[in-house]
Amino acid sequence: MPRTLALAEQLISRPSITPDDAGCQQILGERLAPLGFRLETIESGPADFRVTNLWALRPGSARGDAARTLVFAGHTDVVPTGPLEQWTSPPFTPSHRDGRLYGRGACDMKSSLAAFVVAIEDFLAATPDPRLGLALLLTSDEEGPATDGTVVVCNALAARGQRLDYCIVGEPTSVERCGDMIKNGRRGTMSGRLTVKGVQGHIAYPHLAKNPVHAFAPALAELVAIDAAGGWDAASNPYFQPTSWQISNMHAGTGASNVIPGSAVIDFNFRFSTEATPESLQARVKAVLDAHGLDYTLSWTLGGLPFLTTPGELVAAVQQAICDETGIETALSTSGGTSDARFIARICKQVVELGPVNASIHKIDEHIAVGEIEQLKNIYQRTLDRLEALQKV
Repeated sequence: MPRTLALAEQLISRPSITPDDAGCQQILGERLAPLGFRLETIESGPADFRVTNLWALRPGSARGDAARTLVFAGHTDVVPTGPLEQWTSPPFTPSHRDGRLYGRGACDMKSSLAAFVVAIEDFLAATPDPRLGLALLLTSDEEGPATDGTVVVCNALAARGQRLDYCIVGEPTSVERCGDMIKNGRRGTMSGRLTVKGVQGHIAYPHLAKNPVHAFAPALAELVAIDAAGGWDAASNPYFQPTSWQISNMHAGTGASNVIPGSAVIDFNFRFSTEATPESLQARVKAVLDAHGLDYTLSWTLGGLPFLTTPGELVAAVQQAICDETGIETALSTSGGTSDARFIARICKQVVELGPVNASIHKIDEHIAVGEIEQLKNIYQRTLDRLEALQKV
């Protein structure tokens, strides 16, 4: 059995549902330690939601300004299985059918983790003393609230002044074939909760009440018009869709058909590009609400800032590695939701996400094509080779 496949199966067999690492990081650490990696476990979170993080570092031979470090980043935790009776085979028993490996985490993202480690092993076997520094950043809190995982490690590294130059996150980014799409950025996410105040009353006497839904309607129309026109951004950006504003929930009233509600609560969310900031979006919403004379309260929750890695050394190395291994001209994308790359991008200028085909992630009978696992390992190894060659220039 190929080493990458064997390691992927070993990881899948561990029921590491968030925040339980279930020993996955120990398995990986035991492969890295003999290669010269210094291992550091960083635990975080309350006793009933204890998160395990692993920071593993192998400095390169280059010194001073010439030193560069590449980080492979990912998560050992997986989402819950859902109804066990709906799985064709047990979710934590690696199973093979029709050239596919089945199991929870097979695609998201234990095969990527296995490919990381075996790629490093093979790279160091061929290049025992690389100028390029190597690191792994792993967490058991990516599928959960993500408050005690990668962000905690990044904060610790920033406090130490640890330099990170390149990062590859192993999220499943491919669409139809391994390597056909990589993420070179992600939109930010920010949610708001708006409470429009009115005066409750009998629906037959509207002059004695104030309907907050009616009061909000003109402001809602204006906000929708701004969104439809793509007007939230300061300028267009070739790498991002325009910033979007969408309502997710609206609630008003008591449930009775003859009572004007006393308040209306509206939940909404921005997915925003690097052409907007949380402050600019908040100010724009407030200006609209104030212009319509609403009596309201508004609270904000920032889920993550956007990031963008423009084509450069890392993007070029990854694209060429994919082309050399698969013959595919990969597409760059910033679509989809958020990932832990948003935390890493704060301390690392070049971050991309590259992983297997994502069609079965979080589903019953999650799976990955067996051939894709070794292909992914080879892409990671080719990327290491290319970045190492750059350090010798």
